[in-house]
Amino acid sequence: MSATHESHENTHAEQAHEEHHIVPPTVYLTIGSILLVLTGVTVWASYLELGVFNPIIALFIACVKATIVVLFFMHVKYSSRLTKLTVGAGLFTFMALVGMTLSDYFSRAWGRW
Repeated sequence: MSATHESHENTHAEQAHEEHHIVPPTVYLTIGSILLVLTGVTVWASYLELGVFNPIIALFIACVKATIVVLFFMHVKYSSRLTKLTVGAGLFTFMALVGMTLSDYFSRAWGRW
């Protein structure tokens, strides 16, 4: 191997090593506490009589908690743009499938056949 090729490999390895982000334990404790509080809010909201809005509020809180888990515990917040794009593409695909399912569900003639 030539010296320039070997030097290029070392530089690339150093750059890849520098990209790692070290998260202090206080962040994990804070996020864990937030998730526990949001779980308590979910339980509290389940006792409220809000009619049609009960599942909407529960799903909203669940989406907030899922976003926190993906960003911090799965380290997407500190990842490359490609990882963020992949997560976004997965979310977009999921929403498209849910949208198609709901459009089929609402367009059926329920009870008229």
